[in-house]
Amino acid sequence: MSERQPRALAGLSTPHLADACVRLGLPVRCAPAGLTALSGGMRCAGRVLPVRHVGSVDIFFEVLEHARPGDVLVVDNGGRLDEACVGDLAVLEVQRAGLAGMVVWGLHRDTDELLRIGLPVFTLGATPAGPLRVDARHPDGLDRARVGSWVVTAEDVVAADRDGVLFLPAAKTGEIVAVAEAIRGIEQRQAAVLRAGTSLREQTGFARYLAARELNPGLTFREHLRATGGAIEE
Repeated sequence: MSERQPRALAGLSTPHLADACVRLGLPVRCAPAGLTALSGGMRCAGRVLPVRHVGSVDIFFEVLEHARPGDVLVVDNGGRLDEACVGDLAVLEVQRAGLAGMVVWGLHRDTDELLRIGLPVFTLGATPAGPLRVDARHPDGLDRARVGSWVVTAEDVVAADRDGVLFLPAAKTGEIVAVAEAIRGIEQRQAAVLRAGTSLREQTGFARYLAARELNPGLTFREHLRATGGAIEE
């Protein structure tokens, strides 16, 4: 991933990035909808730094030994809802290491302190209870993390904002960013023209689409949009 790409990713919304994946024929790897930011304005993007939590903070210390500034720590706690696996000290340590944020497939605690720290943190929610266990560490505990149905590694990047969390293949990031920027530009122009008084139906030639569908019943509106440069669906 080039130096520009994390900045470009952070400037794009997850919906635009997801639409770009559809346009490129890539899987749209969204985390489950319950995984949200501590504060609505939080957003981050960067290379995935995966870790599988086993009940003790030392696993975080170890993975941070391999961190690069701008990484996003992705913590796999199995989606557990009976314990918080991160709190204020862990988040401060992650911030001190120069990471861009955290995505946690599990719960957090110390919410007020985390909001004061300000590092973008995305979790399934909060609970007062910390871990009451220390399990055996996984052989690949620093190599991969599961979030919902997706397994991610350092070969992935993550983008997260108030719409959710999206994982992208690092090798395709440049293509995804370029397409997402193009989609964003089209939608911004469409919105400006709409505010000026021209409906989306007029802009997208919807009447022409209906006429074309009479001749070709299999024609979809998405195919029509692609042929005419529209972007409202992806």
